[in-house]
Amino acid sequence: MSIAQGRDFYQLKIYHVASPQQEAQLDDFLKDAYLPALHRAGIDKVGVFKPIPGADTALSVYLFIPYSSYDQFGTLDDVLAQDKTYQATGETYLRAAYDHPPYERIETILLHAFEKSPHFGVPELSTPKSERVYELRSYESPTEAYHRNKVAMFNDGDEIGLFKRLGFNAVFYGQVIAGSRMPNLMYLTSFENKQARDEHWDAFNNDAYWKTLSAKPEYQHNVSRNQQTFLYPTEYSDI
Repeated sequence: MSIAQGRDFYQLKIYHVASPQQEAQLDDFLKDAYLPALHRAGIDKVGVFKPIPGADTALSVYLFIPYSSYDQFGTLDDVLAQDKTYQATGETYLRAAYDHPPYERIETILLHAFEKSPHFGVPELSTPKSERVYELRSYESPTEAYHRNKVAMFNDGDEIGLFKRLGFNAVFYGQVIAGSRMPNLMYLTSFENKQARDEHWDAFNNDAYWKTLSAKPEYQHNVSRNQQTFLYPTEYSDI
């Protein structure tokens, strides 16, 4: 994969937490210290999401950080280290004791925006944030070649255009360049509520263009696993 200029980079930070106390401490840090510091660093929109409760839902917080360049991602820690307001406001989190950490682990995934969707978007939704459904999908491929083929299906095959035409309100489409489930791509769509999500996917699966595209011989067998995670935005999320 070439690192083309002019396309966003995205970081997904997944905080795995073990208790409501850790979750509350993390919320306070993100809302009062981390997001304001990212805004000061020139990152205007940051998404903070949590899994929609279910029978097997683990406590976690998903942070979506868009970067205009790889350099912006690479230098962020140095920028934050020089931000005195951040260091002071986030002190409880930043200097937490070893036996009272604010999380269990942090998982990081780095992505590069697709050619035909080079920048992230902020969806226009009108329902309360607690009702919204953000669907994070990860498409794993059996080999790197099949992975490139699936990316081409989004770009050259215009799967992105189909999602746009059907009103899926995508936040991003990205090719994973560092993560634990490679080779894979990820994208995030958004809906007013669960009913709207189901109706959109029904329209997608029944769309004539999708039936034609998905039947093409050149796009067969390019996804070996489709993982879906349903999220909702926190009240302090920018996205």
